[in-house]
Amino acid sequence: MSETILRAEELSAGYGRKVVVNGLTLEAQRGRILTLIGPNGAGKSTVLKTICRQLEPIGGKVFIDGRDISSLSGNELARAVSVLLTGRIKTEYMSCIDVVEMGRYPYTGRLGLLSAEDHELVKQAMELVGVTELAERDFDRISDGQRQRVLLAGAICRRPDVLILDEPTTFLDVRAKLELMDMLKRLASRQNIAVILSLHELELAQRVSDTILCIKDSAADRIGTPEEIFSDGYIGELYGVPEGSFCEAYGSPELSRLTDAPGIFIIGGGGSGISLYRRLRRKGISFAAGIIHENDIEYPAAKALAAELVTEAPFEAVSAEKLAKASEIMRKCGRAVCTVKKFGTMNAGCRQLAEEAEALGILEKEENI
Repeated sequence: MSETILRAEELSAGYGRKVVVNGLTLEAQRGRILTLIGPNGAGKSTVLKTICRQLEPIGGKVFIDGRDISSLSGNELARAVSVLLTGRIKTEYMSCIDVVEMGRYPYTGRLGLLSAEDHELVKQAMELVGVTELAERDFDRISDGQRQRVLLAGAICRRPDVLILDEPTTFLDVRAKLELMDMLKRLASRQNIAVILSLHELELAQRVSDTILCIKDSAADRIGTPEEIFSDGYIGELYGVPEGSFCEAYGSPELSRLTDAPGIFIIGGGGSGISLYRRLRRKGISFAAGIIHENDIEYPAAKALAAELVTEAPFEAVSAEKLAKASEIMRKCGRAVCTVKKFGTMNAGCRQLAEEAEALGILEKEENI
């Protein structure tokens, strides 16, 4: 069982007397990542600022290692908690190592002089996040991904108990986002710290989090593991997106389906039809699809985008009933494309559909669509 290092009890957070989030209870544990998700304006950033005392709680309490954070001195809090908030930090004539060294200031005296131990911890932090070669570079003249790494090195060289990050992937490209998430996972386990962050990228939240806290309508709406949160259509409810347009298996959204009568039937499966589904949706062309097994990798996209969809139960050969239904829809469409390249026992019905479409003279090549 992981040790709880930060706990908020019945926390009400906001600005002045205006409550943004009310009655929130959460726990952050060493070696684990807690992620806050929810719609824009739900109060994720407000909660993070409150649990690190950048905002005073309107109600409730926050404890770090059993101590009320209101009783901690500024230095004690800075040693226990490192914070990275959203925004581009502007420095003047500071090298990257200067920025990292600022993380050790809670441990220095009034003169801010770093000891040999401080320098060693700075060096270790820069090596850990892969920015050693940037040490003498001007912080204002490096990429956004490199900046985020440098700032992270400054945060972890403090050796905090808790690391708080608000939308840390903002401004980062795909590679930098993945690298940052990988680093956070390693940091949590290797340094045994609690990581608390907010994310808009649900696919990242699904992959990196140990626990996810969902905030909606000024309160904690649900808390659980990624498997518990990304199930039963909950994410669609949380964000108010059309039913079926969010793929919980992959943590990714699709555009809403078109409701016009479908003008083309896609014979797909095995992931072969996904790119065509999305291309047709971009072009504003309504389509039908089938016969897709409900455990097929293609099923979530087909379910989200197809105006009509014929499915079959997992691990079952296509039945005569489903084949007849698909044939009827295909004939009404008057056009068909088969994206499947190989057929087997389970999808033999799709081969029959393709042969029927060819016999009817309605089978077209995918590249011509």
